Amino acid sequence: MSETGKNKGGRPRIDATPITVRVPPGQLDSLDAWIADHPEPKPSRPEAIREAVSEHLKAKGYVK
Repeated sequence: MSETGKNKGGRPRIDATPITVRVPPGQLDSLDAWIADHPEPKPSRPEAIREAVSEHLKAKGYVK
């Protein structure tokens, strides 16, 4: 089951590299607030983090 309480089911992508990241409480609160503001279906924490990283890299010009 994901952090948001929904079981997305299925196997994770095999062409991705898992990483472990420690997130300070303030950032985690902000992330959870961002998730709560999304309409259903709400993204899981990993989905939200992937989206945030993707948007940041696009904004910095690393991803087109």
